[in-house]
Amino acid sequence: MEAKFAIGSVVRHLRFDYRGVIYDVDPVFLGSDEWYEQVARSRPPKDKPWYKVLVDRGVHETYVAERHLERDDSGEPIVHRAIDYVFERFENGVYVPRVRVN
Repeated sequence: MEAKFAIGSVVRHLRFDYRGVIYDVDPVFLGSDEWYEQVARSRPPKDKPWYKVLVDRGVHETYVAERHLERDDSGEPIVHRAIDYVFERFENGVYVPRVRVN
């Protein structure tokens, strides 16, 4: 399954109208069944990509099914305390991930 968005993509949540930046992509839902039952009320498909998103002007992150996201073309950066830890820079509307050495 090919993901629609890549790490560093700026997106908008279609249902809750918040912006964010993707910092991780799962090819399918990898959360717990308990979390899915409690949080994923609309029951998005588990067999499609899910994304970890740093929420603009928030201190939290979300785990979002692909069907709830659209590309954000505003060109505005995301404000989040983890941005500088995860990304090197904001360039042409996309965040460039930091290269990590383990």
